Amino acid sequence: MPQQSAESLKTGRVSGARKRAIREAFIGYLFITPATVLLTVFGLFPLLYAVYISLHRWRIKKGPFLGLKNYTKALGDPKDILWFAIGVALLIGSWYLWKSMTRERRTWAMVVKFLAVIVFIAGAWGMFTGLGKMIESGDQTMYEAFVVTVFYAVGIVPMQLGLALLLAVMLYQKIKGKDMYRMIYFMPYVTITVASAGVFRAIFSRRPESIANQLAGLLGIEPQKWLQEPHGIWELVFGHFGVNLQEVFKTMGVDSFLAFILAGPSLALLSIMLYNLWVFVGYNSVIFLAGLGAIPSDLYEAAEIDGANRWHIFRHVTLPLLSPTIYFLTIITVMGVFKAINHVLVMREPAAQGTVDTASLYIFDQFYLSTRFGYASAIAMVLFLVILTLTFVQNRIAQRRVFYG
Repeated sequence: MPQQSAESLKTGRVSGARKRAIREAFIGYLFITPATVLLTVFGLFPLLYAVYISLHRWRIKKGPFLGLKNYTKALGDPKDILWFAIGVALLIGSWYLWKSMTRERRTWAMVVKFLAVIVFIAGAWGMFTGLGKMIESGDQTMYEAFVVTVFYAVGIVPMQLGLALLLAVMLYQKIKGKDMYRMIYFMPYVTITVASAGVFRAIFSRRPESIANQLAGLLGIEPQKWLQEPHGIWELVFGHFGVNLQEVFKTMGVDSFLAFILAGPSLALLSIMLYNLWVFVGYNSVIFLAGLGAIPSDLYEAAEIDGANRWHIFRHVTLPLLSPTIYFLTIITVMGVFKAINHVLVMREPAAQGTVDTASLYIFDQFYLSTRFGYASAIAMVLFLVILTLTFVQNRIAQRRVFYG
């Protein structure tokens, strides 16, 4: 009897623990059900439906099934895409091969590293060769839109985060009226985009009396066309010294797409970048201020006791502890740049349209102006994969660089 009582008691405990686990799991799933439904209806379903649309010739209404033709029309010949994919795979494989031999000191490891270098060279050749042929056989205007987006990202992300961090550090000091300054710097972010972009369009007007041209005149620069200037910044710089950069490219046999890249971002795109800085630097500064406020003050006191100056404190205390904030803002900024559309749509001028159209704006034009819904959805999926890849790379970098305390 005592043995049976012990077994029944043990069974009762197991049964009670199982019921409790089931009840807790049920409550947990119950809490996440509303969010899951919202994400499924407004996130996952539109994504899957966009994939479905991209597989059809879809104008005003659904047309015939095309399979991957919209993708090959945008990206290029399937053989060229395969070359590019193989090249990327070889590059990734060479990196993992080299990384696996980093701490290996035996003789055969040098042979593996040499093999990794060979694979890297072959991968780079395959990737760039495939990409070049993809551009020739695909939608060159789409590729130019991606180049404009890269110009936009390279110019915006470091400048925006750098200025925001500098501003946050300044506002974190004990100065009078810092709360008012914080509010003033944050105001551009909450301003209506269409209205503020319209104001900047007037500021960067080509008229001699515009604010931008008046400021340029104070610096001894002649009036510019700004938002109506389609030429790249390097074209303008070399042109100031009497060198026609496009003629030089033709003499050297550079194709039109590479010449588009080498000419650099247009002055119109740089003007739009200034608007982006004006809007988002204040927002990023507020986020940085929150990150600075989370750093314990005793760490600064300990560093000062050890004889560290302000630069050493910033370099070895502030930056490492701000790395999660920097990582978050980098992710958000890169995603925002690749999805930039509203202010670009308001500020772009027909004269410089091709040099300021980001990837998102090109998709918008294909969707609403050309009513090529299937083709626009295919390009949107390509953009989605690009953003997903960049996010994955940033996550891998963050695993080594971000310090969470």
